Amino acid sequence: MSKTIICSTCGTQLLAGHGISEFCPICTDDRQYVPESGQQWTLPAELEHSTIKIAQLNEQLYALKIAPDFAIAQRALLLISPGGNVLWDCIPYLDKPTTDFIRAKGGLKAIAFSHPHYYSNMNDWANEFDCPIYIHQNDAEWVPFTTPHTKLWNGDNMQLWDGISIVHIGGHFAGSCVLHIAGLTPHGAMLCGDTFNIARSKRHMAIMYSYPNIILLSRNEFSKAYKKASTIKFDTVYGAFENQDIEDNAMEVFEASMQRYKDSYGL
Repeated sequence: MSKTIICSTCGTQLLAGHGISEFCPICTDDRQYVPESGQQWTLPAELEHSTIKIAQLNEQLYALKIAPDFAIAQRALLLISPGGNVLWDCIPYLDKPTTDFIRAKGGLKAIAFSHPHYYSNMNDWANEFDCPIYIHQNDAEWVPFTTPHTKLWNGDNMQLWDGISIVHIGGHFAGSCVLHIAGLTPHGAMLCGDTFNIARSKRHMAIMYSYPNIILLSRNEFSKAYKKASTIKFDTVYGAFENQDIEDNAMEVFEASMQRYKDSYGL
């Protein structure tokens, strides 16, 4: 496999060697940032001191997170399903205990993404489990490099299996998506990544162009994203980070949160 380096700020894996950018293209975009200390790169071997914590969130859902924290410190979510398991978003490290755990659960049938900040070392995961990577066509420009596992898709909804679907929302990125699982909870669950950000109080959900740089969406982009998201039914939502789970009343929190945006935008 080609030699790679990892951005220490966002965790995105890039091809090393001639032609590599001085700065990570993900971080120079207004939705992310290059730290004041400057661009830093991490070699994959430098993460070998890390471990991956595995936490069960639901009978069918596990959270995978690097310890100690690295880069954005998001978690990946592993959905166990009879028709095949799905990894939602990714983390920039994969070790043998985690590989063994996933294989014991039936491996991976697909990897799917909310948005480019969590692509990390997706190609390593796809190569290990020989599965496709599903990314919305609208975010094709942000894919650092493709492999035969890379599958770009178009449209508003991609049905997988067992009531699982990738739903295109837009907003944060042009290709931002959520994963909807109809049967995971009584009224359905949504894995939102950073398409929506869940407040620490768990009483509000935000949708913005940039979360770290606090840049709002335009009125038109919010309206389009809300229209798509409002068609999804769920009672539970799992976010990109630890302690970002809203159970039972997630739809009420979502509707109240979006109403604040609608009132502010005059919609």
